[in-house]
Amino acid sequence: MNRVHQGRRALSATEVVTQLSQLNGELAMGWRLIDGALEKTFNFKDFHQTMGFANAVAFIANTEDHHPALALSYKQCTVRFHTHDVSGITVSDFFCASKVDALMA
Repeated sequence: MNRVHQGRRALSATEVVTQLSQLNGELAMGWRLIDGALEKTFNFKDFHQTMGFANAVAFIANTEDHHPALALSYKQCTVRFHTHDVSGITVSDFFCASKVDALMA
């Protein structure tokens, strides 16, 4: 298991805001806090690109053993991270969100 996922704990509200600012950076890349989870919607040209992205996210999730909720439509995929076993947002959520962002770079 990746060391970033060991000894997880729910981050405080201040830690979440700090991590969110770092994740979004100056360009505000679009991760938001919605109902206690990190969420971002990605837009694509067509269904094939959407599914390719979803499969790449699934690969990251399986590699990291940290699985988001995905909502798919024809040209969109919404990715939602929340660590259920601690009932909060953890460093693992931010780590995996940054890996998902890297898919679009």
